[in-house]
Amino acid sequence: MEPAAQPVLFVSHGAPTLALDGGEWARALKTWAWTLRGVQGILVLSAHWEQAEPVRVMAHPSPETLHDFGGFPEPLYHLRYPSPGDPELAQRAVDLLQAGDFEAVTDPDRALDHGAWVPLRAAFPEARIPVVEVSLPRPRTPRRVLEMGRLLAPLRREGVLLVGSGGAVHNLRLLDWTSHPQPDAWAVAFEAWLADNLAGGDLEQLLAASGNAPFYSRAVPTPEHFDPLFFALGAAGRSQVRTLYRGWSHGSLSLGTWVWEG
Repeated sequence: MEPAAQPVLFVSHGAPTLALDGGEWARALKTWAWTLRGVQGILVLSAHWEQAEPVRVMAHPSPETLHDFGGFPEPLYHLRYPSPGDPELAQRAVDLLQAGDFEAVTDPDRALDHGAWVPLRAAFPEARIPVVEVSLPRPRTPRRVLEMGRLLAPLRREGVLLVGSGGAVHNLRLLDWTSHPQPDAWAVAFEAWLADNLAGGDLEQLLAASGNAPFYSRAVPTPEHFDPLFFALGAAGRSQVRTLYRGWSHGSLSLGTWVWEG
């Protein structure tokens, strides 16, 4: 029996403290994950692993949990996500990338960064499904990241869930750390533009977001959290998008999360 074809996920992973209390965001991810069948592996492109080419693919059979942040509550540093790795899946991803115009190699030492393990811990708390991470190349363009997703899209038919993990709106300098602040108007406007263009399937508008989207420079002061969206779009192809979760933390930190199915 062939593996079940899997969807594609773009998740805004928010602050690391979502691993302690993810609220409705975490519940939405877990509820959705329960509907999946036949997931053989998970491949994640995270905002928190940028590296010059060659693209690196995590190949450790038992990856460690990386606490790549500082200044947060002590209990956060004791959390682990002990998922197995999958060296064979890592090599398969390398082969697919090399079949395009990417240099790619396996990385036997890479640990799971919080862009991967925080949302996966919410969606798959049992940590039983093998996880592989792939690095975000630097320098890059949105089209380059889109092509990565397209090249790795065949993995979906092999039972692999492809995940882009970043942030639809991510400007740490403008966060409001008071209790339950309302989202800023500029952040709402940008995310609304993004959601409309995702729903409409307007890929060219999305690729040109830096020149077309309202308040782009505030919402995307640096591209590493936005670019995983293009990875998801490339992997999704003609699959239909739906909103999995929309919400905010700290005023302007989007938790917007979308999934492509079919």
